This record gives sequence, C-alpha cells and structure tokens, in this order.
Amino acid sequence: MSSVLITGAAGFIGSHLVKRLLSDGHSVIGVDNFLTGSKENLSELLEKPNFSFIEQDVSVPHDVSLYGSTKIDLIFHLASPASPNKNSPKSYIAYPIETLLVNSIGTYHMLLVAKEHGSSVLYTSSSEIYGDPAESPQKETYFGNVNPTGIRSVYDEGKRFGEAMVMGFVRKHGLNARIIRIFNTYGPYMQKDDGRVVSNFINQALVGQNMTIYGDGSQTRSFCYVDDMVEGLIRAMFTEGSKGEVFNLGNPDERTIRELAELVKKLTQSSSDIVNQDLPEDDPKRRCPDITKAQTMLGWGPKIGVEQGLEKTIRYFKTV
Repeated sequence: MSSVLITGAAGFIGSHLVKRLLSDGHSVIGVDNFLTGSKENLSELLEKPNFSFIEQDVSVPHDVSLYGSTKIDLIFHLASPASPNKNSPKSYIAYPIETLLVNSIGTYHMLLVAKEHGSSVLYTSSSEIYGDPAESPQKETYFGNVNPTGIRSVYDEGKRFGEAMVMGFVRKHGLNARIIRIFNTYGPYMQKDDGRVVSNFINQALVGQNMTIYGDGSQTRSFCYVDDMVEGLIRAMFTEGSKGEVFNLGNPDERTIRELAELVKKLTQSSSDIVNQDLPEDDPKRRCPDITKAQTMLGWGPKIGVEQGLEKTIRYFKTV
C-alpha cells in the first residue's frame, strides 16, 4: 500500500477521496487551510491510525519536511476554491487572489515535494479551462475559449497555468504526473452554501423558496456523482501509461439547467416556483465531456445516473 498526500483534503471531493483511499488500506496525509473546506468533513477520520492532518496553505512557502520523513508515494493536488457563484462565500470569485495562488504557486510547491520524494502526482484541473466552448462535447484536445480578464478568469486561467506547470515538470524532470479535468460533481457532503447549482436548487426546493435559474435555463451542464468521480481519480493515478496524460472526468449525460431544476423539484416534491435572473458574465452555454479517452485508457465511466445520485444527495441535505 502507498503513502498518499492529498491537498484540499477537507473539501467536498477531497474528503471523499481521503475516505476511499483509507478504506483501500493506504496511509493518508491530508492538507487543507479550511479556506473553503470544512473540518466536519474529516471529523470521523482524525482518530484513524493511518490518517494524519496538517493545516497548511500550500501556496505559502514551506519546508517539505513538514510532511514527515516517510517517503510520499502519491500526491493528489485538489486544493482550490471551486464554485463560480459570486453570491457564495465559498466561491473562487470571493477569493480571487487565493485561487490564482493555490493553482500556480501552490501547484509549484506540490511538484517540488513530488520531485523531492519521487512521488506520482495527480493535478485536478477543471472543465472551466474550456471556457465558453465553441465545440461540444469537449475533447481533451480542445484548447478552449476563455476570457483571460473576465470575472471567472481567476479560476479558468489559474487551472490553465497549473496544467502548464505540471507539464513543465513532466517534460523537464520526468515527473510521473497526470491532469484531470473535472466536470460538475455533486453528492453528499457538499456544503450547503458552496454556491453550486445542485446545492442551490436542493436548498431552495426543500424550504419552498424560489428556485433561481440564471438566464433562460437553456445552458447545459453534465453532473457526475462524487463516488464515480473518486473512482476516476484513483484509476487515473494507478493506471499504467497515464504519465503526462490529460483526462476528462464527468458524466456525458448533458442536461439543461431548467431540466435539472425541474428534476430537483420533482424529487423533493417541492412547491417552489422556478424563476429567472440575469445570466452571469462569461457563463458557458454548454458543458459536456467527451470521456472516450478515460473509457479507453482507464476503463472508467460513470455508473450512477443523475436521478439516482440526486436522490442520495437530497437525503443527505435533509439531515444537515
């Protein structure tokens, strides 16, 4: 079994990844500064003998000895705010400089740790690097259509820079690293105030508030259940031949935002009205992954359908 370092360990996807790797028998070091992550996500894990936690901002220079003398075999670099909702206190728009730094300097620091330890690395990029795409579904070979100075650019360009940094280390130092472009992911342990569309709709529906759609609701997204996403991350790290590769991970079941709102309303049996507000700046019109490469090289594809995943997520939201 391996010694694993996970940045962003207290985040939504990060905490699920920690639990999965611990259950698989690995030793895990979790790192987070709780900027947008939650201590509660890790509370049940802190007593486990093969888990340790370090509260640290990875974008701040620090000695690699902070992570101990044990060789780190694998690094999953997930640290970053992720929500685009400007009204959310957890969004990357609320933390523009921090988002740029964790994906640039923070990525550089983690790559230095990997170089020191001879670790394999997985960098979680995002479908946001495609911007408002001129092609759909989006393949890994598509360069994207990003506004470099728009309100979303701190995340889009931060992730694009992080990808370039990873590939620089692969080419110059032979680092065993791969890049994952994560598409919309949802499930239990999402934070209620994270500003993502799934949590917004469920919150509003459960209390009978108006369900807010930005624009006319015709823009599309593709929603992947978190267990499927974690499985994809693990396969990308452990599959031979993945060094230097870029993979889309997401559910190619493309839905309009209005369809998603109607489905959440039905599953919650809510009396909420669905209302429209102005579309945010640079909001992408379509978002759908081409996952052919992940299917072919990793043997991966989502197994949990959107309706089944939403039912699980709604049950969780009723308890928090």
